[in-house]
Amino acid sequence: MRAKIKHYLKEILLFFVVMTLFANVISLYKSTDLNKAKLEIDTVVLLDDIEYTLPHAKPILIHLWATWCPTCKMEASNIQTLSEEYEVLTIAVKSGSDEEIREYLLDKGLSFNVVNDRDALLASTFNIGAYPTTFIYDKNKNLVFSEVGYTSTLGLWIRMWWASLE
Repeated sequence: MRAKIKHYLKEILLFFVVMTLFANVISLYKSTDLNKAKLEIDTVVLLDDIEYTLPHAKPILIHLWATWCPTCKMEASNIQTLSEEYEVLTIAVKSGSDEEIREYLLDKGLSFNVVNDRDALLASTFNIGAYPTTFIYDKNKNLVFSEVGYTSTLGLWIRMWWASLE
């Protein structure tokens, strides 16, 4: 009996390792077309017409997501946690009106900065092909990391910490 349990645990572990590798390969493939240029955005208008100036001399995480995206829903709490310690700007793409996005945020207990990209104009400047997509820029607005798909809180935190050392 103990040998069977050990065998099943090994199979489960192997499955998760293979799936993690597979997910990373897909993410790497999907990120090849992303805009890797220096961040040129200085100010944006958040929900409720609040003007947000991107920080100078600090790293920033830019996260593109959508209310209709299942993976985005799973990752939202990770972004929220990071926004409590680091500069985070999120862009809700083709996700409805400002009021619909505010209701979504309220329902999920989220309070990070959000730009409503109704027509995906901002998303197109980043060459987004899938959601969620996350970019991390250093204090000089140089891209240091990009990810298409789900990223853990720890993974994002480590990358933001690393970007803040630059």
